[in-house]
Parts: sequence; structure tokens; C-alpha cells
Amino acid sequence: MKPPRMAYILSASHSGSTLLAMLLGVQSGAFTVGEIRAPSIDDPNSYCCSCGEKIKECAFWLRVNEGMKCKGIENFEITRAGTSIFDVQEPYAYRLLCPLPRGPFLETIREAALAFSPAWKRHLTNVQRRYFTLLQILQELAQASIIVDSSKAGLHLKYMMRIPGLDVKIIHLIRDGRAMALSSLVSHGPKRPTRQGTLAAGAHEWVRSNKAAECLLNTAPKSQWIRVHYEDLCRQPEATLLKLSQFLGMECDNISLDFRSSRLHVLGNEMRLKQTSGIRLDERWRTQLSAEDLQTLDRVLGKLNRKYGYS
Repeated sequence: MKPPRMAYILSASHSGSTLLAMLLGVQSGAFTVGEIRAPSIDDPNSYCCSCGEKIKECAFWLRVNEGMKCKGIENFEITRAGTSIFDVQEPYAYRLLCPLPRGPFLETIREAALAFSPAWKRHLTNVQRRYFTLLQILQELAQASIIVDSSKAGLHLKYMMRIPGLDVKIIHLIRDGRAMALSSLVSHGPKRPTRQGTLAAGAHEWVRSNKAAECLLNTAPKSQWIRVHYEDLCRQPEATLLKLSQFLGMECDNISLDFRSSRLHVLGNEMRLKQTSGIRLDERWRTQLSAEDLQTLDRVLGKLNRKYGYS
């Protein structure tokens, strides 16, 4: 088996990463389980795999557990995967991981501060080993040439890119910030005293996430990453997937749009559990945001939104 190849979807929340991962995961030579960083699972005993089975009873994940054991990682379960840098137990190290990437100077300061933490060094080594091994197992079980990870977080990707022998391609997925802000409002409800405050908070998160992504991409060769818009994926899915397949070095003779055609075992948001495979562009922001809402959002994300082509 060749060394693992990974396509990492780097994006802000609510940008369509699960949809893109599932679409890529049914193309020839590719496979996905969604967020390999593994989402937080409130009740591991009731959490369902996208195949419909309870995650602890899913035959696929039981095979993964056995494969990990054969490679020296005992008692592995995806509900406590240990594949995220953010799971570090030491408060000092955890606080240092909270800020998003903000360029070489601040990242150098972060690295220097983390160097004082023996717990961080052990944790990072363990996470990288488990992450790399899990990619190997997924590649073997699926007989895939590339594994798609929709974990989104730029700082996590930064440290996974340092794993020796791991071939990484990055997909920077962009969605109109106005749509993301509305999705955040709908999903999580008001977190501020006013609607405008809540929308602004979502917009700030979109800006921070994409600026952090750009900081990371600035350190990678252009041949290693590609930028794609969620709106293009929805309006022209076949052409967008063809472009991504070529970028990833995958076979692209027969692009499939039916991401329910294979029995996937995806972790992440609730979209993975729906039965429909229809691709629909969600532009509710055009009708559900008032003029006041749009003014609030423009003050926060207007410049970066326009840079990405959203007028």
C-alpha cells in the first residue's frame, strides 16, 4: 500500500464542507468519513454513523478499530479517536491553541510558548501517529488512493502537514459570508442581545477563519492547494468536481453526483444523515436578511467578501 494521500477541506463553518466531502468521497479512487479530527460526541452510545447504525455497532468502524489494533494502537474508537490537536488536556497548551493562525510572527511566538509544555510534545506526537495510522486503515479498507478529510480547522492542518510521508492536498472552500452568517444564526440561535450582534459575531468568525486559512496557504506551494466556491459546487457540480479531481490526481472519466450511491460512514453535521442526494444552492440570505442586516454584515466582511468575488 502506498503512503496515505489526503485531501483536506479547509473552510469556515457552514460553508458546505460535508457536502463537498461526500461528493468527492464517491468519486473513483476516493473515500471519506467526513471529519477525521472527529467531532465532539455528546452521547457515544446513541451517536449514529451516516450508514444508519449506532457508531459503536457499525461494522465498518469495528473493522477500523481492529485495523488500528493491528498497527499497535490499542482500544481505538472513533468516539474517542485522539486525532485532534485540540484535545490536549493541559490548560496551558490548550489556551495557546485557541487563537487562529495570524501569520509567521505570531505563529513563531505560539511555537516558542508551546515548546515549554512537555504535555504538548507528547500529545502532538500521539495525535500525529493516530491520525496517520487512521488514514492508512481507511485507505486499506476502502481501497482508495486518497482520503478526504473535512475537518476544516487550519491550525490542526498545520500540524498534520508535518507528518513525515503524508501527501497533503488542500481545498480552500469559500462560501458567501452573508450566507454563512445567516446559517450560523439559524443553527445556533441568538448569542448576543440583538439580531445584528449575533449576525456580526457570525461574520467575524467567517473573516477570522478565512484569514487564518490564507495565512496557512501562504506557507504552502501553490501546487498544493486550490480554492473553490460553494456556489460553483452547487450551480456547476460536475464541472467543479472535475476540476477538483484533476487537481487531486484522481480518475475523472465518470463524475458521480449521487453521493448517497455508496454506503458512506461519515462523521460531522446532520446533513450526513439526510436521505436526499439533491444539490441545492442555499441563498436564503437574499430574502431573509433585511437592509439593516446587510449593512451590519458589510461593515464586518464586505472587503474580504468582495475579494472572493461576492458583490
